Amino acid sequence: MQLFHDVANQIKCQPLIDWKALNRPVVGYTCSQVPAEIFHAAGILPIRMRGIETDGMDIGDAYYGPFICSFPKCLLQLVGKGAYKFIDGAVITPGCDAMRRLDECWRKAGEDYDGIIPGFFYYFDVPHKAEGHGMEWFVEEIEYLIAEIEDYFKVTITDENLRAAILEYNKGRRLLSEIESMRTSETPVVSGSDMFAATIAGTVMPRAQYNEELTQWMASLSQSPPMENVRKRIMLIGSITDDPDLIRLIETDTDAMVVAENLCFGVRSEGRPVDEDADPISALAEHYLGESTCPRMYGRYKQRLAVLKEKIEQSHVDGVIMQNIRFCDLHGAENALFEKDLEAEGIPCLRLEREYGPMIDKGRLKLRINAFLERLGRGRKYASSN
Repeated sequence: MQLFHDVANQIKCQPLIDWKALNRPVVGYTCSQVPAEIFHAAGILPIRMRGIETDGMDIGDAYYGPFICSFPKCLLQLVGKGAYKFIDGAVITPGCDAMRRLDECWRKAGEDYDGIIPGFFYYFDVPHKAEGHGMEWFVEEIEYLIAEIEDYFKVTITDENLRAAILEYNKGRRLLSEIESMRTSETPVVSGSDMFAATIAGTVMPRAQYNEELTQWMASLSQSPPMENVRKRIMLIGSITDDPDLIRLIETDTDAMVVAENLCFGVRSEGRPVDEDADPISALAEHYLGESTCPRMYGRYKQRLAVLKEKIEQSHVDGVIMQNIRFCDLHGAENALFEKDLEAEGIPCLRLEREYGPMIDKGRLKLRINAFLERLGRGRKYASSN
């Protein structure tokens, strides 16, 4: 478990250092809708790019301006400072307009900062609809990506390679699902911050090593006693976050625990297996686009609300904390709709706006979270036996 926390709290972690020491390539990507199995099939380590460890914003502000989400600005800041010079390639996706602009801002910054654009620099388009033409388009985008990887890295990605990669990734997904059930049960044995650190680590570590660590962790959890003092069960949703400290803020010095979340670095993306019997490219497309519950996808609000309600019911959630990064229009707008619909059904909600990165407004957030937990104490929907 300590390895997961080490990986979750630093960019250049030990598994990455070990991988690079063997002269193996690494490619960074920026969105959960990029099929990591493609890189695994090519012998490349895919890592989800993160903006942690940012200690300033001079580069991000210079190319983006001040009025935009701080997550892509933190990524650009780290890129400009050379923190990602170890990657051999980068894949940019239009998760939102701010993330789409990372492609052009990174290219422009490359004119001013030497060596920050990796040799393989690719824009991977992702449709906003999964039906009909949108799915056909996404399949083509995956085929184009495979062709570009094969050409640049001089590798061959066969259907057999892809199927083997899908099996390896699905092994981790099934392990995570089993561990997730130990968190959502009425007597949880794993904390929200530990679970979140484990899912983040899955976006960075070599998959075989990750699966081995998960297997050992699950074995130890099966022998663990239920956690004590879990009286308020919380669900965390909203904007991109890859910082376990946000969950620790909810769980530390309180009787609350994050028993469920709906975040793109969490089990939302990692908890479901890819179809192992279908054509591998079609199966990857269906998994990464067809099952997406990100608010960037058009016309799926009712589906996303239904997913939340199902998780709330299954996890016996007492209250939902909705956070969004400042200027994140997608989650800011959708959180307001979720709040209205969930509160109407008697599910208490708290909306928080914050900045991505170091928790500079930790005191303000803690004050509002504690006030919300006090509200839950006065009338929780689900009564815990602990």
